[in-house]
Amino acid sequence: MGILYSDRGLVATTLPCPSDRGAAWLLGKRVNHASRTDELLPDLVERLRSYFSGSWVSFPDELDLSEATPFQRQVWQATRLIPYGETRSYLWVAKQTGRPAAVRAVGQALGKNILPVIIPCHRVIAADGSLGGFTGGLKMKRRLLELESTARAG
Repeated sequence: MGILYSDRGLVATTLPCPSDRGAAWLLGKRVNHASRTDELLPDLVERLRSYFSGSWVSFPDELDLSEATPFQRQVWQATRLIPYGETRSYLWVAKQTGRPAAVRAVGQALGKNILPVIIPCHRVIAADGSLGGFTGGLKMKRRLLELESTARAG
């Protein structure tokens, strides 16, 4: 996984990748200004490992969303309210932002989520119960939801 942070908090993360190069590619241009270290975020790294091993984990970390639009920040902050192991609809998220008609815009904002798992956009599904979309692919979205539904207390 790739993790970028600033002095204000987490900037971006990736889903698990087969290589460092793949994670760097997913982080995009932001990685050009980053320094590599495996030591500064040991607690976060351990929580992510636990999460992907099937343990219940929370991510109360400070986020640096300075590159996001105000609407994206609203959508992402509302998405962080969805409890672990539960799902909500795109309409629910839109209502949390005070814009119930902005369901499509919510989907677009979630598609630009730069902190997957930390901002749990995989927990947002269509009103009919179908998965909707996911940047990491529907197979990964299904996997994350299954992980959370069978998680053990960490």
